[in-house]
Amino acid sequence: MKIKIIIVLVINFYVVCYAQGTKIEVKKDRTSNIGSDDNINDTIIETVLVKQLKQGTTQTIDEAGAGLSKIQFGIDELEATLQIADEVLKLNGFKALDTDNFNKKVKNVFGRIIDPKSKSIFLHVNFFDKCDRDFVMYNNNEIDYDGIFIEKQRKIILKFYYIPELIDYQKQYSKLNNIENTKIIRKSSIDNLEIEIPHWKDIPNLKDQRKKNIQTIVARNMYLFNDSRAYFKWLLLNDQSFMEKLVTNFGYYDDKELLKWVVENTKVDSNTPNELDKIFWNKKCDGTVKLNLEIFPVLKDIIKSNDIDYFEPLKEYVMYLLTNKEIRKELPLQDRAKLLAHLVYFGEQYRYDKNYNDKSYFMQRIWMRDIDDSVKKEIIRNNYYNLPDYKNLYEKSEEYQNALVDENGG
Repeated sequence: MKIKIIIVLVINFYVVCYAQGTKIEVKKDRTSNIGSDDNINDTIIETVLVKQLKQGTTQTIDEAGAGLSKIQFGIDELEATLQIADEVLKLNGFKALDTDNFNKKVKNVFGRIIDPKSKSIFLHVNFFDKCDRDFVMYNNNEIDYDGIFIEKQRKIILKFYYIPELIDYQKQYSKLNNIENTKIIRKSSIDNLEIEIPHWKDIPNLKDQRKKNIQTIVARNMYLFNDSRAYFKWLLLNDQSFMEKLVTNFGYYDDKELLKWVVENTKVDSNTPNELDKIFWNKKCDGTVKLNLEIFPVLKDIIKSNDIDYFEPLKEYVMYLLTNKEIRKELPLQDRAKLLAHLVYFGEQYRYDKNYNDKSYFMQRIWMRDIDDSVKKEIIRNNYYNLPDYKNLYEKSEEYQNALVDENGG
């Protein structure tokens, strides 16, 4: 039976960001009553909390090194986490999307299709393998497990958190404090040793962890589903791995500011052209390829005069796409030709810009390394992908064929 609960959360949420050269500070300082007969089931929260306090925490223990098996969390624990997260989001002004728009956003960002006929209210998104559909019931440790849950009814996303990682349980559930007066011992698989498991109350900086966890829940959902740019700035400063994965793991290219940030923070090296795969294209779970053609206006904005930091790696990336056997197998000809056409077209224009006067010889690299003319034929067949003046630029580039041959050893 659902009964009323009052959970007092003091949330000090500071987001400092810069927009159009102006410093903006967003502060949310609230002491709020969370809960109602309809939204919070106090029985579940308390029952789950008792279970978690009795288990203790392995935050400070290397479970594998100590010979301790990992403990799965239950659906009841995930539900308790989601109930708290949902109320926190409402306090921070989060507006859930309608079903159609939520489903479209999830598909666009994470590549997951929500089946309206499915009775399951959860989807698990695996950051290690986006095509893995297994429902993982282990807490993220970013070594064995890393991912998030999509909750289809509340229309939110979050990673799993234990209740002590979200609320001040010692204050809100003081009647349970005596549970942590008892030692927690688990048997190790190494020589059957007894390992003492720390209590949650003994975790250093748990209060700061809670604050960060709450901020992360709010920021991720406000950014993805409410288009908040203030929270976007916070995520770039405090949740960089998640933001990078949106682009490099899932191929989310719609946010140009995010794309620029990822490009600027990607190692661009002539010796490792394959590293650029993750920002130029993304293979979906159905085998199709999504090309990142949105990257070229971003690169144009980033590249400055005489910026060999980008021209040399881009030149080598063209050669890699043309000659590397593995990439020729991985990336179908139709996608490889289209990407190559856009790459050489982009690079070639800097040859005729007096502010750059670049001599990277982009376009004729296709002529030199496309031995069977398959790429060239595919480009012509697609009418040069309607890139303005592509044909004329290509014909003009024939003037440096000899110089390109000399550059590559004759």
